[in-house]
Order: sequence, then structure tokens, then C-alpha cells
Amino acid sequence: MPPYWPVVRNRVFGRVLPGLALSALGDGMSAVAIGWLALQCAPQHQRGLWIGLAIAAYTLPGAAGAVLLAPLLRGRSGAHLAALDAALRAVLLGAVPVLAWLGALTIGRYTALLAASALLSAWGSAGRYTLVAQVLPAELHVPANALLTLITEAATVAGPLLAGLLIGWLGAPAVLAADAVTFAVLAVSFALVRARVPLPRREQRSAGFAAIRRDRRLVALMTLSFWFFLLFGPVPVAIPLFASSAQDVGLLYTSFGVGAVIGAIATGHLPRLPLWPAAIGSVLAFGLLLLPLGLGLPRWADLLTLALAGLAWAPYPTASMSIFQRVVPPERLPPVLAARHAVLVVSTPLGALLGAPVVQAAGPAATLVACGAATAALGLVAVVVRLLRPLPRERSDGRKAGGCTPAMR
Repeated sequence: MPPYWPVVRNRVFGRVLPGLALSALGDGMSAVAIGWLALQCAPQHQRGLWIGLAIAAYTLPGAAGAVLLAPLLRGRSGAHLAALDAALRAVLLGAVPVLAWLGALTIGRYTALLAASALLSAWGSAGRYTLVAQVLPAELHVPANALLTLITEAATVAGPLLAGLLIGWLGAPAVLAADAVTFAVLAVSFALVRARVPLPRREQRSAGFAAIRRDRRLVALMTLSFWFFLLFGPVPVAIPLFASSAQDVGLLYTSFGVGAVIGAIATGHLPRLPLWPAAIGSVLAFGLLLLPLGLGLPRWADLLTLALAGLAWAPYPTASMSIFQRVVPPERLPPVLAARHAVLVVSTPLGALLGAPVVQAAGPAATLVACGAATAALGLVAVVVRLLRPLPRERSDGRKAGGCTPAMR
């Protein structure tokens, strides 16, 4: 606990942690419910396609929102952005169970509500990590990012299990109702600390994208992340068809979460973690560990494999976000992180959309093997590129090694 204690004790960040934990639990439950409800609502001969569309709809519109809504949202603090995103999620996700209980929920309406709820997701994600940079010193960024990863992944342990039980008892719409309530709590949590967070300077709509283009380190990281998440995209489409029941889906997600929690805890205890080796190693190891899932092993072996894959996954979110926080000054983070999210939010849904026909044609097992092999190959390519074209190193205070001018200024 020592590396996390200063983060938890922070007067601002510590106040939003309970809301983040509760909302993460709701998201862990929805990870099962979103695909399962799509499976129930979709025509039988198009189930794989509609699962992919539902998963894409829950994240993809955030890319459009990052650009189109920039004139309305630039100049707001990280806490304000996160509060707006959570409030929108609460209202629109809450509409799904209402329509379901009225007998008016169709697969089209369901997908449309998921899409509308995601419009502010890029700004909400940017707001959370901007808050880390705004209220915590640089030496606490890795533990804080690891703590956010830990909260997210811990929720994938309990969330899917609770979702499986709740789906069996009350149905999938009840899970989304619970998630809507957790988002409402999160919105209130961020609204309460909003006045304590300084306002960033106003930026032009393209400032975030321009800042990324100007820095070779950020371009390299964005490229790696885009392909990593793209190749992961077919996995959530394949899992519901790979499993035999909602409870089985929950067990698979929970196993992944157990490994990710252990990995996040370990990452948080490494404040001097070499960020680039950790990020690239995470991609390579995750791909290798995904391969055995499609080989017809016993279910216990699948669960163990997913736990190890979660362990390999955990360092990536912390390492990649810490690179951004070290390269970009805190006052310029919101548009840069929103631009980052706008690009990356496309990758997983795009992978889901491209993977849905593959799952339909080749089956879930073959799809998982293909995703694992392609991800491992991506990691190897990143190793070779990193060796042939070394990037400038960042110091813990966010400056280039050997320089005295903060990057991006």
C-alpha cells in the first residue's frame, strides 16, 4: 500500500476514488451485459454482427465527440469533463432497462442508446487522467495511473460474476440499470471537487492532434496502441460465442481480471518503471498468452490462460498514460488526451466490427488464435523498431533527458 497511500490521501483525488471504484464495478458488470443483451435482442442469424455493433456503439462515437464537441468543452477542468461524461452515461444507459421493461427495446434502439451514451467518452477519459496530472506531483503519476488500472481491473473480477448472477435472476437490462446508477454517483463525485481543480488554458480544436503530430514519441505510442487495441477488438465478440452461458462469460472475464489486478498492484510498486519496455513487453506477452485459448483446452486451462493474459495486460495502460503525462505539460493535457482517446476509441470498435464477420465465418476459437498471433507479431515489430530507431528518453519530471525545456512547450 505505501506507493498508493499519498495518492489516496490527496484532498481532491481521494474524494473521487470511491465513485471511480463504484463506476468501475458497474462497467465490469456491463462488460458481460452489453454483449449478452445484444445476443438476446438480435436475429439469430446475425448475432455475431450485432454483438460487434453493440460493442462498437458503446465506444466509437467518442471519437466524433472528441472533435465535434471541442468548441463546447475546451477550457473546462478535468473534473468537469469527467462529470459531464458520467452524467450522460447515467441518463442514456438508464433508458435501456426502462425500454426493456416496457417491452419497447429493439436491437436498433439499444444500439442507438449505447452510441449516444458514448459521445463524451473521450473527454471523460481525458478528464480523469488530466486530474491526475493537475493535482498530483510527477513522482505520483505512475502509482496513480496504476491505481486507476487496479480499480478498473478489480471490477472485472467481481463485476462479471455479479452480472452473471443478476442476469440469471433479473435479466441483462437490470445490469445496465445498476451501471447507470454507478455513473450517476460518479458524476456527483466529480461535480463536488470541480471547484478545487484549476481551469486549463483554452486551446484550438486541433491543438491536441497537432501536439501529438509534433512529438515522435507520442506518434510511436499512438501507433502501437492503435494496433494493439484493434487486434484486441475481435476478442469481446468471440468470448460470448466461445462461452456456453452468461455465467461462463462472467468466469472468463473474472479470470482475466484476477490476473490484471495482480499486475496492476505490481506495477504500482514500481515508480521507476521503464515505461517503453513495459509497454512493448506487455503487447508481446499478451499476444502469446492469447494463443492457447483457441486450441480446445479444458475450461480450467482457458481460465488460467486468461488470468496470465490479464497479468501481461496490466502494465500497458499505466505505462502508456504515464508517457503522455511526462511528455505533455498538465495545462495542455485535456485536448491532447481527448485527441488520443478519439483515435484509440476507434481501434477496438473497428477491430470488433472487422472481427465480427471473422467470428461468424471461422468461429470464435480460430479468431482468438489469429488475434493472439497478430498481437505477438505486433510486439516483435515494436521491439525491432525500438532497437533500430531509439526514441528520446523522458525524465520523471516530464522533460527530455539531457534537456532543460519541457516537451511540447
